[in-house]
Amino acid sequence: MAKSETFVVVLTGGIAAGKTAVSDLFAQRGVPVIDTDRIAHEIVEPGQPALKQIAEAFGQEFLGADGRLDRKKMRNAIFSSPQQKTRLEGILHPAIVAEADHRIAQIDAPWCILVVPLLTETSLLPRIDRVLVVDVEESVQIARVMARDNISQQQAQSILDAQTNRRQRLALADDVLDNSGSLEQLKTAVNELQRKYTILANSAKSSPCERSPSP
Repeated sequence: MAKSETFVVVLTGGIAAGKTAVSDLFAQRGVPVIDTDRIAHEIVEPGQPALKQIAEAFGQEFLGADGRLDRKKMRNAIFSSPQQKTRLEGILHPAIVAEADHRIAQIDAPWCILVVPLLTETSLLPRIDRVLVVDVEESVQIARVMARDNISQQQAQSILDAQTNRRQRLALADDVLDNSGSLEQLKTAVNELQRKYTILANSAKSSPCERSPSP
C-alpha cells in the first residue's frame, strides 16, 4: 500500500505525558507505529551520513572513543546555545523526515501512528491527516519527570519550559487523549480512537483529502 493511501495519525504530547504508553497500546492492537525518536537515534549510529555531518559541523570531539555520538556533550551544547540547537536540527530533521516518509510508504495498512514528540518544534514533516495529543496537567508532567529522572522540581520545570507549552500543543490537536487516569481508562480511550481512525481512514480512501499541520 503506497504512502498516499495510508492515513497518517501523528501522536504527540509533552514530556512524560505518556506518548510511549499510548503508542505501545496501539501497536499491541496491530496498528503500525513509526517513532521519530527511534529514527533520530538510528540515524546517528556509526556509519550513518547524519553522524558524519554532525562531526563535520560540530567537531570530532562530539564523538566518543567508540565512534558514537557523545549524547551528553551534545545535549549540553544545544541546551546552552540556540544556534547550536538550530544547527543540529538542520542536520537531523530532514534525515528524520526522509526516513519516516520512507517507512510510511512501506506500510500495508489503512492507517498508521507516527510518533512525533516535538511536533510544534519540527517544521518539516511528512503528510499528516490527523493530530492526536496525549495530554496531562503540567503538575503531573513535573511529578513524573522528577520521579523518572531523579531530578529536582526546578530541573523538571526547566525541561518543560524549553518545550512548546501545553496551550500551543492543544491548539494543533484534532483529538486529545487525557492520560491522567488509570491504565484501564487509557486502554478504553485507545480502543475508541482505534475505531474512530479506522472509520476515518476508510472514508479517506473513498474521498482522498490531505491535511497539513499549521506552520
